Amino acid sequence: MSGFTRTPKITRSIRLNKIATGGFYTLGVLVLMLIFWLLYTILSKGLPSLSWGFLTKLPEEMDVGGGIGPVLFNSFYILGISLALSIPIGIGAGIYMAEYAPKNKFTEVLRICVESLASVPSIVFGMLGLAIFASYFQVGLTILGGAVSLAFLNLPMLARVTEESIRAVPVDVRNASYALGMTKFQCIRTVVLPIAMRGIVTGICLVAGRAFGESAVILLTAGLSTSGEMWDFNLFSPGETLAVHLWYVQSEAIVEDAKQIADRSAAVLVIVVLLINLLFRIPLWISNRKLKM
Repeated sequence: MSGFTRTPKITRSIRLNKIATGGFYTLGVLVLMLIFWLLYTILSKGLPSLSWGFLTKLPEEMDVGGGIGPVLFNSFYILGISLALSIPIGIGAGIYMAEYAPKNKFTEVLRICVESLASVPSIVFGMLGLAIFASYFQVGLTILGGAVSLAFLNLPMLARVTEESIRAVPVDVRNASYALGMTKFQCIRTVVLPIAMRGIVTGICLVAGRAFGESAVILLTAGLSTSGEMWDFNLFSPGETLAVHLWYVQSEAIVEDAKQIADRSAAVLVIVVLLINLLFRIPLWISNRKLKM
């Protein structure tokens, strides 16, 4: 090392490396600061005044002190139905595209179509759901229409995330499983999917958070009202969700405490989205801890 001399090119590369490293750290800190500032701004306004009564009371149109009970229930109900529909189909489509689909022009066109659908504005899926359920089947604005429309919205992203996660699994892992005598399905089920599960769960978290906070699709397919009951499991009841209720209270409500209701609703919405991401990731953390032990 004593005979090593830095040429101007090496010195410039080292300097650029330090600048790039400092720049990326700075960008990371700025992004974290922005996220924490947004969380603090939202939660500090609504979190201190949250109460159990606010989470369970019925919304009020004229009187002060209304809650978000039915719309919060509808949010979870519609989210659960949409995930139950979209997760099996989306993951299955991703597995097909990654493992079984032949490499030809038709498959490439299909992949481009899926990618294009993943970037389509949500209001387009809302209009599709409105045309199917309200116009064609004439069932009106319902929980079922909102849930199925959200499933349509989630499918392209789930399929693409699943496909990319499976493609990221090393080929050597597949070859090793085949050398042990596994069939293709056994390899996918016992080797490929467990390795790709982290990416798949990340995709599920993204679509779940997006679906829970979606308003355009719900507004067009599930409506701007509820049945007036706290626990209404009827799929053909109106399905106003928390995100739609937040928009309505903030823009059109005439109750005196509309601003306070909007702040508390926004805090609940953020907390639930954070909890959804945490809930889906806990099994991954447990499994990774077992592997390390």
